[in-house]
Amino acid sequence: MTNRITSLFGIKYPIISGGMVWCSGWRLASAVSNAGGLGLIGAGSMHPDTLREHIQKCKAATNKPFGVNVPLMYLEIETIMDIIISEGVKIVFTSAGNPKLWTKKLQDNGIIVAHVVSSSKFAVKCQEAGVDAVVAEGFEAGGHNGREETSTMVLIPQVRKSIHIPLIAAGGIATGNGMLAAFALGAEGIQMGTRFALTQESSAAQEFKELCIGLKEGDTILSLKKLSPTRLVKNDFYNAVQEAEDKGASADEIRALLGRGRSKKGIFEGDLSDGELEIGQISSLIDSLPNAETVVNEVISEYNIKVEDIISGDFKF
Repeated sequence: MTNRITSLFGIKYPIISGGMVWCSGWRLASAVSNAGGLGLIGAGSMHPDTLREHIQKCKAATNKPFGVNVPLMYLEIETIMDIIISEGVKIVFTSAGNPKLWTKKLQDNGIIVAHVVSSSKFAVKCQEAGVDAVVAEGFEAGGHNGREETSTMVLIPQVRKSIHIPLIAAGGIATGNGMLAAFALGAEGIQMGTRFALTQESSAAQEFKELCIGLKEGDTILSLKKLSPTRLVKNDFYNAVQEAEDKGASADEIRALLGRGRSKKGIFEGDLSDGELEIGQISSLIDSLPNAETVVNEVISEYNIKVEDIISGDFKF
């Protein structure tokens, strides 16, 4: 399969693993890259020295392209970017900030830059900033979301109409059928977070993974809207947030309730009651914990079968 995304990143399949906090370490990134996709290391939950270690281990584990996802709100952003440049990383996905701040410097150092957006307005700003590709993420996605709450099926055609650079769809995609739908709407690649978070190589706690593969439709919800909208599993922590918001708690009060390290406590350490459990809506369709290579192969196989069925006139789900 060859298109603008595979050519841009030098990969076999236009499948990218999301750079998820507490899930996307070097093991997952290298496994996705070795399977023919593009693995991303999630810098958002790493201290600078930890990120350097993961980059070096990823380089040792794969000779295929991989990248780093960097939330631009990161407090030590200059140190993180210096490490990425000095370690020779060739691909960076940025998010949660203005792409103008770092795109040119990264590109001047030979780095391909993609930026994650939640609206066509911000996609246009990314194109104006000179990014090489845009990831348009619908609010079905786990973790931090855009305030627009636009679904992937609505967002992708709007973004496609607004920009001419390569487009990657994210949010609520975990299958070949989902990839086909995204491509039909104008995407040229897919980024999957939840599907890769629930794999053997993900660094998330086993307790978290097992909880997530048992989730049903409606078991996740967009919360923390006074801070940064975040999709969470309903648990005791979510209930506490909901109760506080129902009583009119201020953003500062919600921030105090959230505290520090809440997502680490839930996703990485496996505290299913008090932890902040971030996962996407598509988790309700996932019931197993395969390795990353199996995920990539199954997505591509299902996609190819459906394409052949369309060509033959025998398409069915």
